[in-house]
Amino acid sequence: MIMTVAEAMVRCLEAEGVKQIFGYPGATICPFYDALSRTDIRHVLVRTEQNAGHAANGYARMTGKPGVCVVTSGPGATNLITGISTAYMDSIPLVVITGQVVSSLLGSDVFQEVDITGSVEAFIKHSYLVKDPKQIGRIFKEAFYIAGSGRPGPVLIDIPMDVQKMKVDFEYPEKVSIRSYKPSFKGHIGQINKAAAAIAKAKKPLIVAGGGIFISGAEEALRKFVHKTQIPVVNTLMGIGALNADDSLRMGMIGMHGLPPANFAVGQADVLILCGARVADRTIPNPGALSKQKTIIHMDIDPAEIGKNIGVDIPVVGDIRMILEQLENAACEDENGPHIDGSHWGEWLEELQKRKASYHPDYSERKNYVNPKAFMHTLYEKLPEDAIVVADVGQNQMWAANEYSVRHGRFLTSGGMGTMGYSLPCAIGAKAACPDRMAVSVCGDGSFQMCFMELATEIQHNIPVKTVVFTNNRLGMVREHQAVAWDNNLTAVFLDGSPDFAKLAEAYNIPSARIHLDDQIDIAVDSMLRTDGPFLLEVIVDPLEPTL
Repeated sequence: MIMTVAEAMVRCLEAEGVKQIFGYPGATICPFYDALSRTDIRHVLVRTEQNAGHAANGYARMTGKPGVCVVTSGPGATNLITGISTAYMDSIPLVVITGQVVSSLLGSDVFQEVDITGSVEAFIKHSYLVKDPKQIGRIFKEAFYIAGSGRPGPVLIDIPMDVQKMKVDFEYPEKVSIRSYKPSFKGHIGQINKAAAAIAKAKKPLIVAGGGIFISGAEEALRKFVHKTQIPVVNTLMGIGALNADDSLRMGMIGMHGLPPANFAVGQADVLILCGARVADRTIPNPGALSKQKTIIHMDIDPAEIGKNIGVDIPVVGDIRMILEQLENAACEDENGPHIDGSHWGEWLEELQKRKASYHPDYSERKNYVNPKAFMHTLYEKLPEDAIVVADVGQNQMWAANEYSVRHGRFLTSGGMGTMGYSLPCAIGAKAACPDRMAVSVCGDGSFQMCFMELATEIQHNIPVKTVVFTNNRLGMVREHQAVAWDNNLTAVFLDGSPDFAKLAEAYNIPSARIHLDDQIDIAVDSMLRTDGPFLLEVIVDPLEPTL
């Protein structure tokens, strides 16, 4: 069928089942927007391009399918770089479409030209610069396949404005065949048996659940495996919610800001089973020493990740869900293979559960301030079980990560890149994906001021998000770091001049409340949750409130 390339781009999105995209138009992407206006695909206009990436990120994490974002060339594309790198570090599938100056002017530094494919080379899974209009169907088909398969990530399609206007006899391919890209999914049976044998011999095995559990949809496979084997589970920041909060085998988050019982478990275990975890520095600060003391089994779909940060005894490459299912089968009694029997780990489990029971978070009343840990615990108790909570980066992230326990919902945050300003646009994308579920954005007053313009987006497009802002008039995590590591030389961390957030909310016609005492928490949270539509709740916390 003869049509313009811009019209073909829209047909490609429709063929991939895309229902919503997030973007910000400009001249070089106008042909595409013109074609988009004649379809049923919903376009959500963000207020700055970076947030198109974050919103598509939240949408992808909740749907399990690539999120789509669209911007123009030059500053539009460069503004999106942080959104692309954030998705790349956390293995989130995105298809990123950028307009480009006309083909004949490429490389001549004309108005709003930037080499975006070159700019993102270090943190993109794949990229295309479209020059041949006949290739548009193949490129889109490959882009969605590459973004969503193997280890997911962002894929960029940069398309000059003149190419978008060209005519093409369009046909969308049914299959993808890329000779150089063949990701492994099923774990090698020899490695599976080695892993099962090591676990069977263990006295204190421990599973470390990372973000790969969600990427592969392995939550149920993990639950079945751990209940069958009675192996306890700790999680990374990105693995929060891999096992439900009320599961007796869940020990909590590990790492620099993790819970003492969980970190104790890592220190005492003799076999560590890493499931879709990158072994980042804030999760395991000294992996070299750890690998000398324990048998390390590392399961990941990306072979480049295995052994990168920690010595590995038994590598297993493949999809985490499939590997866990294979291991569960190996756990069955079999005369010809290993048999995993969790009954002899009773003393180990009893020790961990005693540690877990004896750990009591500090929910004590603060004088003239709100205890953020107590607030997050109350929020956990009052939110619907399937709520989506999106934490920003900084102290608010750690208070939320440790005190908000996921039951049947999701906890989303920027882990690898640690991008401030992530939570509100990500929550908008997550809410757009799941309109019947409550979405809550948790920010600090620093991170909120990097994204509050998106309050307009949720109003314009009726995507209501509840926003919690912890206010301490500081860049709290940096202040805490300067206090500990730089002899309390506090430099450039004070947020004097910040707006009155209640008045800001009023300017957007969003109801709000502000609390500064612990005994106000219950009423304020109830009011926020009862209010239809968006709500902003400001929580005043002590500038010296720690996370460590």
